[in-house]
Amino acid sequence: MEDNGLPCLDILEATPEILRGLMCELSEEDARWKPAPDRFSVGEVLAHLSHSEGHCYRMRLDRFMSEELPEFEPDDAQFHLELYRQADPEDSFDHFEEQRETNIEFLRGLPAGAGERVAMHQAAGRVTLAQMLHEWALHDLGHIRQVAELVRARKHLAGAGPLGSDYRLKP
Repeated sequence: MEDNGLPCLDILEATPEILRGLMCELSEEDARWKPAPDRFSVGEVLAHLSHSEGHCYRMRLDRFMSEELPEFEPDDAQFHLELYRQADPEDSFDHFEEQRETNIEFLRGLPAGAGERVAMHQAAGRVTLAQMLHEWALHDLGHIRQVAELVRARKHLAGAGPLGSDYRLKP
């Protein structure tokens, strides 16, 4: 496959498999566990990823490619918290994975130079498609870390007994 020069495609493509590995021992109860009322559960993270995959990233990607200088509003995850709370974790992950596969296929098919396309972001100003892809990877990696911390706290800290006492988890 010819390289179109777009950054971050491999990490974006790897995210679902990384998450699947982190979650391999979680029950539905584990996926819905919250370390504190103001923190996300794994299920809420998955619902957020699924929602933002289509309603933020794919929408922006399509507009980058179809419009000259599209304008984007900042994404507000807080606005969708109730949607995330009510979502089924397994359905959210399946939907995220399907959307990501479609998005990666689309991105890999873009012409060379597509990363230089420009949009106006209401909070960040002028941004290129390449910059959005780096931010997309930052977003993925932050949520991968978050899921890893939730799994550590829920599944492994208690099981480590006294060996876990030195760990300072922040799920």
